[in-house]
Parts: sequence; C-alpha cells; structure tokens
Amino acid sequence: MYKGLTIVLITIFGIASASKHFNVKSHSINHAIQPQVRLDLCPTCINVADQSINILLNLILDSGIIGTCGTLCQALAEKTGSQLIGTICDLACDVVGIDEFIKLIEKADLDPIWYCEIAKFCPINDHGDAKITTFSVLPATGRQGTTFAIDFSYITLNGTGTGELDVDIHTPDRIPLGAGFLLEAKKAGTYNERISVKAEPDPECDPTQQPCEEWLPGIYNVTVRICNGECGSKHPHSAIYDAGHGSFTLTG
Repeated sequence: MYKGLTIVLITIFGIASASKHFNVKSHSINHAIQPQVRLDLCPTCINVADQSINILLNLILDSGIIGTCGTLCQALAEKTGSQLIGTICDLACDVVGIDEFIKLIEKADLDPIWYCEIAKFCPINDHGDAKITTFSVLPATGRQGTTFAIDFSYITLNGTGTGELDVDIHTPDRIPLGAGFLLEAKKAGTYNERISVKAEPDPECDPTQQPCEEWLPGIYNVTVRICNGECGSKHPHSAIYDAGHGSFTLTG
C-alpha cells in the first residue's frame, strides 16, 4: 500500500526537482537538454540511485543488516529520510532477491540505470537502435577559455531504451576527462544533441587530491557514445548503439 501511495505523491510533487544529469565527471562538460514537462519517474530514480547504493553498502558493512528486502530498504528509507528511496530499493531488491541484491551491492555491481530498470521506474527496450548521422565539433580551433560545441544527430528506427550519452576526451597531458548523461528512452525518430565543452581549468579541482586538467595547447580527441543502459555495463538491457568521433585544437 505505502509503495503505491509514495509513487503517486512523488509523481505529483517531485518530478520538477529531478536532475537529468547523471554520473558527471567534469565541470567543463555540459549537455544541452530541452526542457520537458511530464510525469516521468525515471530521472527521479536515477538522481537518487548512486546515493542509495552507497548508503546500502554502508548499512550492510557497518550494521550487518541483511534479513529481508523490507528490513534493509526500510533502514535505507530511515537513513535518507525518504520513503521513495526505500520504495525504489524494495522494488529492485524483490526482483533479484535479498542474497543476490547484497552480493551486487558488495561487488559494486549495481549501476543506476539497471537499478532503476529492475525497480520498473525506467523503461526497457532490448530491440532499440541509434545511428549517428552527423557529428561535428565547432569551432575547430580556439584558445583556453573557448567553449566548444559537440553537435550530433542520430536516427532510431525502433526507439531506444533508457541509456547514457558518454563523452570521453583524450587530452594532450593524458588526464582522463569525460562525463555521462542520462539519455531517456526515445520513440522512433531523428534527434539532435549538443554537448558543450568549456576549455578552462576547474577552480574546484585540488591538485593535491587528484590530477587537474590544465587545458594545455594541443589536439583534444572527442568520442561520444550512445548506449542502451549505462555505457560499459555488463548487466542486461545494456549495449553500445553507436559512437561519434571528432577533435578540436587549443592554440594557447
């Protein structure tokens, strides 16, 4: 009863606050998203999935909570102060069973998209497809501080499942740079996407804690992948549809 009530209430009040950004790894890379007003719980679920999985691991390791799906997920709800988060957990856990659910969490083998798919918050399409038809990076050359636009179009004949746009940039100093963005399920059609890359150092990056991209002069090779599920995931409902490649050059 509480599961259904929670879902109804969150549908009415919670969707506007859902973030569509997912697994972002760089402040320099952003996905231009057309605003959509609709009752869609998938972005809400994705938005809380990482937090949920990390807290579940701590609950299992620190307190030894195992018991049943209901026991574990109610502890998660109490820890986060969100009954919705507990409901999502309970729905996902029920599908695979408590023993397998705990194994997946302990092995860090739950990605946010699959987690929300098995909880039935995100649609699945195992017959989907996507083919990139145009791909460009403009301007081709610029100085540090320039914002580069990665524009591409893709066509899908059978629609797409819930997936990810994955961006990887190979830099002259070989510091890994990239980001991943939630790609909601699409119907058959042609779609246009834009990803912007601002070539400036991240003011919040601490070089004593991690390597920081300095945007040195040179060639920056760009790869964008369109995936069903999380790119690189080994779980069901996951695949790479297509990839686009380009580059831009910093002159100084």
